[in-house]
Amino acid sequence: MDNRKSSRKEQILQALAAMLESSPGARITTSGLAKEVGVSEAALYRHFPSKAKMFEGLIEFIEETIFSRITLIAAEEGSAVARCEKVLALLLAFTERNPGITRILTGDALAGETDRLRARVVQFYDRLESQLKQIIREAEVSERLRTRLPVGMACNLMLASAEGRISQFVRSEFKRRPTENWPEQWEQLAQAVFVTP
Repeated sequence: MDNRKSSRKEQILQALAAMLESSPGARITTSGLAKEVGVSEAALYRHFPSKAKMFEGLIEFIEETIFSRITLIAAEEGSAVARCEKVLALLLAFTERNPGITRILTGDALAGETDRLRARVVQFYDRLESQLKQIIREAEVSERLRTRLPVGMACNLMLASAEGRISQFVRSEFKRRPTENWPEQWEQLAQAVFVTP
């Protein structure tokens, strides 16, 4: 693929993310997106066969960014509790830096779009929860780590807390930052989730 075609695709995705940020609650149309990019609708469709594929491009960006970094976090030295916190802090910081894309993660931007896109977001969160479970399960042996609830329930609680902060961010039209007061809240959450020796 030549660089011009690749950069045009990136430009379209960046414009879509910017529109999602600047128009919270608004539905994005291909004609509006084409106008934002400065091309015809036909030109958009040369790069993406459908609007759903444009959203999928943003979801792929989310997945690649988050899971490549989680792989590094999981391989780090240090306690599993610290690694769980880093995974959740990564998610919160990513959403704070990418407000438009965050609307996809809450499903807000996907209203009226294809079910396949919502299923991809569900799959993203399921995979994230599985990563947390894997970190804890490995630490059950290596660190003798224990959770107050069964591991699956504990991971669900941690992720639900982060998801709630992300939803508040979108609902506040990006005024209530997801990382705000997170260290203090994580400290309380970790005490509720993990059995301290």
